[in-house]
Amino acid sequence: MDRQQTPTTRRTPLRRSDIPPAAANPLRRASGTGAVLGAVLDHGPVARSTVARLTGLSPAAVSGHCAALLDRGLLREGPETAGPRGLGRPYIPLEIDTGRFLVAGAHIAVPHTTLSLMDLTGRIVAEERRPHEGTEPGRVLARVAAGLPRLLAAHGAGRTALALGVATGHWVDPEAGAVVHHPQLGWRGVPVRDELARATGVPVHLDSHARALARAEQLFGEAATRASAVVLFVGNVVDAAFVTAGAVHQGPRFGAGNVAHLPVGAPSAGAPCTCGTAGCLQSGVSEPAMVRRARERGLTAPTFAALLELAVGGDPSAVELFRERARLTGRAAAVLLDMFDPEVLVVVEPGTGRLPACMDELRAEVRARSLVCDDAGRSVVPSSFTGSVLATAGAAVALGALYDDPLGPWPALPAVS
Repeated sequence: MDRQQTPTTRRTPLRRSDIPPAAANPLRRASGTGAVLGAVLDHGPVARSTVARLTGLSPAAVSGHCAALLDRGLLREGPETAGPRGLGRPYIPLEIDTGRFLVAGAHIAVPHTTLSLMDLTGRIVAEERRPHEGTEPGRVLARVAAGLPRLLAAHGAGRTALALGVATGHWVDPEAGAVVHHPQLGWRGVPVRDELARATGVPVHLDSHARALARAEQLFGEAATRASAVVLFVGNVVDAAFVTAGAVHQGPRFGAGNVAHLPVGAPSAGAPCTCGTAGCLQSGVSEPAMVRRARERGLTAPTFAALLELAVGGDPSAVELFRERARLTGRAAAVLLDMFDPEVLVVVEPGTGRLPACMDELRAEVRARSLVCDDAGRSVVPSSFTGSVLATAGAAVALGALYDDPLGPWPALPAVS
């Protein structure tokens, strides 16, 4: 039988709100307090007894963790609720408290920085994008530090920012809090965490944007990403993140995810890629490559954003450029699917998020090339955050750290009387 006709039993990826209690993934968070907070994120408002069932913790342990989270202002109690259909004992439901705290985010891209505020359920409260005025590290980080208080004053509604998460592309060492190498920005060994912590006075967490978006999917996006996933990011920078056994893989040198130069037979677009590989992925699908190819075809689109709007508006030449991009991305996706055999591959690329024809092209390429993917329609999905990817990435670094260790060192987190 042809492999494309092999019957499949794979489930359609679910959103977190669709998961029944019995399907909660124990690999998602290991710490007891983090597991409790995560269960409330997924299912709140929820009874303590249900949290115990979801997490496998004893009722006494759940009560203790809930008390600590209530004291910290991370959870709140709702009004007493009767049992289903009025049966059973009434209970006091728990939910994430979104009225006291926020996390802040900064995504540092090649042409601009996106600042954001996110509540503790992952909802973007505010965002702003500011073009760089030079890419020297000191200048970029100083503008981040100066912009966040203004954003918080304008949109924070009196809430406290617990931490700042920072995401960017290429090689990032979250343990050292440093950008090891970002060739497009010209950064090497930049101590982002320490510089911004001194400037802002709040804890700062740093990671690559692909790993940040993988964590965001685990927290409040595709449920299928929690245990096994690949996240493929296609922008000015092209890279990836890998989730195995519930953990986002980093590598011993934190360099995992460099897929920019996979050979995919990309057409020439101006100057050859710096890697020297003919037809590599980044040379064909990066945003600068797309703008160059649009210019070669006579399109008036000085920026990638302008080109995307042309395509969304139906311009045939612009649409075809994005379809070509999707086909090249599909070739890389097929390689990654066969290499890692994940439950789901998430494509972070605006064309596949906003133009259905592009996702169709990408999945068709996967069907033609992958040996292990038996249902591209279910296994290859767009980002859960299309339209707010960059705002989500930075803030998700901070929110992920909070959910991993909610009772950890959060200096701005007072006890609530």
